[in-house]
Amino acid sequence: MRRLDPHILLSALWLFILLNIIFRDIHQFVLASHIEMLLTGHYNGIEITEGLMLLGGFLVQVPIAMVLFSLLLTRRIGRPVTFLAAIVTTGTLLSSAPTDMDDTFQLVIEIVALIAILWTAWIWPEHEHTAPQSDASSP
Repeated sequence: MRRLDPHILLSALWLFILLNIIFRDIHQFVLASHIEMLLTGHYNGIEITEGLMLLGGFLVQVPIAMVLFSLLLTRRIGRPVTFLAAIVTTGTLLSSAPTDMDDTFQLVIEIVALIAILWTAWIWPEHEHTAPQSDASSP
C-alpha cells in the first residue's frame, strides 16, 4: 500500500466517516417504523426539539469541517484539533446505541475509521515535506 501525505489521508478518512454516517441515516428511511417515529416528533423515546436539531447540526459539522481542516491546517494545529474532533465524533456516534444489525455494522466501520484517524494523527511526522516551488525562470 502506498504511503499518503497525512493531510490527504486524514481528509479521506473524515470523508469516509461522513459518507457512512449519511448512508446510515438515509438507510433508515426505508423502514416504516422509522418514518412513523419521526412523524410523531419523538425518536427512540426522545422528543425532537429545535435545540436537539441545532445540537445535531453542530455535531455533524465536526466531521464535515475536518474534511477541509485536515487539508489546510499545519501539523502543530491540525494534530490536536484532529484528536478533539475524533473524540467528539466518537462520543456522538456512541451516544445512541445501534438498534439493529446494519446500524451495528455501520458503527463498527465508523469506529475503525476513527481509530485510523487517531493513529494517523499520532504518528504524523513532525517535519512536513512541502512541494517544491516551481521556478518561473527555469526552462
